[in-house]
Amino acid sequence: MFRIAGIVAVVAAIVIAMSTYTVDERERVILFSLGEIRKVDVEPGLHLKFPLINNARFFDARIMTLNIPPDRFLTSEAKNVIVDFYAKWRIEDVGQFYRATRGDERNAEERLAQILRDGMRNEFARYELAEVVSGERVTIMGAVRQEALETARALGVTLVDVRIRRIDLPDEVSESVYDRMRAERQRVAQDFRARGQEAGERIRSRADRDRTVILANAYRESEEIRGAGDAQATEILGLAFGEDESFFGFYRSLLAYRNSMTGDRNTFVMNQDSEFFRYFKNPAATMEMNSVPSTR
Repeated sequence: MFRIAGIVAVVAAIVIAMSTYTVDERERVILFSLGEIRKVDVEPGLHLKFPLINNARFFDARIMTLNIPPDRFLTSEAKNVIVDFYAKWRIEDVGQFYRATRGDERNAEERLAQILRDGMRNEFARYELAEVVSGERVTIMGAVRQEALETARALGVTLVDVRIRRIDLPDEVSESVYDRMRAERQRVAQDFRARGQEAGERIRSRADRDRTVILANAYRESEEIRGAGDAQATEILGLAFGEDESFFGFYRSLLAYRNSMTGDRNTFVMNQDSEFFRYFKNPAATMEMNSVPSTR
């Protein structure tokens, strides 16, 4: 009796399990009846079905990421760029999604990837290399998404977003771009150096001119001071000569002796009656001169 009850309970549990299914809020469900679609977008919760007649198929309703391998595209100037991009998508119409892709997410992603590649190819062909590298990414992504929306809707999905991760240049293009950039930087550097040299020449010429003016003014002032000093010295010597001519003559002779008898060469050849040595020949005259009272 207990064995029969246990068997009945097991069979009942199996029948109940086969007759019910649970729909999660993160899922989209299609209910089939003998292989035909009977109901789409079943409400979340616990539901009944006929065993062996009905079956439910579950699909992810969350936003999914489509990672597309980097691909090459041509710009309007026929230059290759390597673009790495991805897309965010989700199932919008689960019935249409099943009919278009047989419910295979991989099939849907392959078709979406091809749609997005075609859109990228068309958009990149409209812009030059400098534009796609610098400032037109947002415009390109928006145009690709807008263009792919209708085609993606035929698959029962919607494109949430399309983003470009990075844009690289092929090695051969990179070298030419770097060479151009290097040449441009060298041109700018040479321009700066030329401007600096020009400014330096102006500063040096101005400094030389100021130096010449300063030296000329200093020389003029020194000559004026020297002339004034010489005039004053001449005046003083004139007064001294006028007051005591003998002493002045003696003093001038001493100065001549001192200036002529310096250094290694101090040999003179001259007439013994020369006036140059008159104070050596007649010391008494010197004494007499010194004994003459001053007229001051």
